[in-house]
Amino acid sequence: MADKQDLDVSADAGNRAVAEARRAGQAAEHPRHSEIVVASYNVHKCVGIDRRFDPGRIMEVISEIGADVIALQEADQRFGDRAGLLDLHAIERETGLVPVQLAGRSKSHGWHGNVVLFRKGTVTSARQLVLPGAEPRGAVIVDLDLEAGPMRLIAAHFGLLKHSRKLQAGTLLSAAELHSDKPTVLVGDLNEWRLGKRSSLRSLTPAFGPAHALVPSFPSRFPVLALDRVMVRPPSLLTDIEAHDTELARVASDHLPIKAIIRLRSSLNGADAGRSAAA
Repeated sequence: MADKQDLDVSADAGNRAVAEARRAGQAAEHPRHSEIVVASYNVHKCVGIDRRFDPGRIMEVISEIGADVIALQEADQRFGDRAGLLDLHAIERETGLVPVQLAGRSKSHGWHGNVVLFRKGTVTSARQLVLPGAEPRGAVIVDLDLEAGPMRLIAAHFGLLKHSRKLQAGTLLSAAELHSDKPTVLVGDLNEWRLGKRSSLRSLTPAFGPAHALVPSFPSRFPVLALDRVMVRPPSLLTDIEAHDTELARVASDHLPIKAIIRLRSSLNGADAGRSAAA
């Protein structure tokens, strides 16, 4: 017969197991939330307001931002072989950010200059869109599984003409599969500062909510126009947004980066939690 001390130890172990299982069940009923930083940065082909071509300066700004996911615009040459302008290997060494791999030209970093970088996660799908309009424009839709949870990122660079931007917004809405309950973040240089009925982006409002969280990002030295956007579905997941306004950022490009804190639901489910508790 086991002595009393052995029974007490066994009982304590059993109680701990029950408590862990209860906490796991509560976690499944009330999913954990985790915050990430999502940013957008038009790097202006690495040419600063001093007219210097300096990719190293852009890399320093990216490092300053400290984003978990960042979408870049104008990161490739616009004409010719559209070669990438940044040292992506150096960015990975300095920041841990890696590019989403896309099909297309071998020398390009991204798609129509759009590049998505992320850390600590996996890409489950990536699609490239040609956006309608008078100028060549594109967008990328990426599904990511991050440590904080799953999310869909739409990275875009809209055109200079209002009519084109209306068409481009409609194309994104059709392609983004917004019937999914997956948190979705639309980022990029959308080239629109107007609100309400005058905005070329008003078709996005039913999906992403009213565009009230605007921060001026252009021109970088004295920003007055909110051309760069971070829009979130559902809007309640957006907890903060600001321009990354530093001395270096004001010079490195004609746009300031913008960054937002997004609260993602944890991907930890009840089965995973139970396995963690058992371990």
